[in-house]
Amino acid sequence: MFLRFHQSPLQLSSKTCIFGCLVLVIFGAINQISAQTPPSQSPRVVTPTSNRSTATARPANPNDRILYPWKLNIGSTVFWIGEQPTQNNPVPNHVSSWDLNWANNYGGYDNPEPEKRIASHSTSDFRPKSFVPKLNPFYIALPYNDKLSSGYRPEASTVVPWFNRVEHHDGKTTLKGRWVQIYVNNRSCYAQWEDVGPFQTSDWQYVFGDKRPINNSNGGAGIDISPAVRDFLGISSSRKVHWRFVEDAQVPYGPWKKYGVPIVKNAAATPELEAQQRYFEYLRKVRDEQYRKKSKSQLENGQ
Repeated sequence: MFLRFHQSPLQLSSKTCIFGCLVLVIFGAINQISAQTPPSQSPRVVTPTSNRSTATARPANPNDRILYPWKLNIGSTVFWIGEQPTQNNPVPNHVSSWDLNWANNYGGYDNPEPEKRIASHSTSDFRPKSFVPKLNPFYIALPYNDKLSSGYRPEASTVVPWFNRVEHHDGKTTLKGRWVQIYVNNRSCYAQWEDVGPFQTSDWQYVFGDKRPINNSNGGAGIDISPAVRDFLGISSSRKVHWRFVEDAQVPYGPWKKYGVPIVKNAAATPELEAQQRYFEYLRKVRDEQYRKKSKSQLENGQ
């Protein structure tokens, strides 16, 4: 979660109110880990296009309550950063379509073997044992890339719902980092879109429309999920899931915000703003402890 501080004296009087609201939002989010149930119950093709930063989105108005439609009963496959090429997956995953240094930026090999991972609901920790990831271990791939080797796909400006709310020029994708909600086994998980696949790179009719995936391999898989997503949901590869896009403000706190979501520091912060940053750090620690207690209670009650 990014917290931006502004130094205008005219705004300082409103910061107390803003932070009071922030406290309510933080603790309210703790009780929203399980989101609303939807209405009903591999190899990949990647084309690296850019190693530049992701477009920065203007936040949607929270009062708009944007709700994207569910994609129901979509086949999933597990993939991971650093995956080596095989017959079924000819493309190595040390790069992504939008990050040519993906494995290095992540911090290493996201080993999918269960004995090589930490997967604990009680501590809300889902990651490889060998290192602490520098990027969010909750990541996914979907079969659409808005970028070509130069510029955008011709339909991107009309099919990507948030296209006109973000910076869009030849150096930035409008898709990387977008949040999705994944639902299965009466449990919701949140993850960020970080790569393109499985198999396809231009299936906008499925990703943003109402069509089924055009891919017919691996059971018609339409979403790749990371080992952390797999472990949190307790599923195996090829399991069908429901998913939908969500706005940043709709993502509750959880293990998907534990790594790779830094607080933005203001280089010219005043003592008052630095104090507010320290207070935010304190609130985050309290939030972490409340989440751990909630997860432990759920496990003890067999939920």
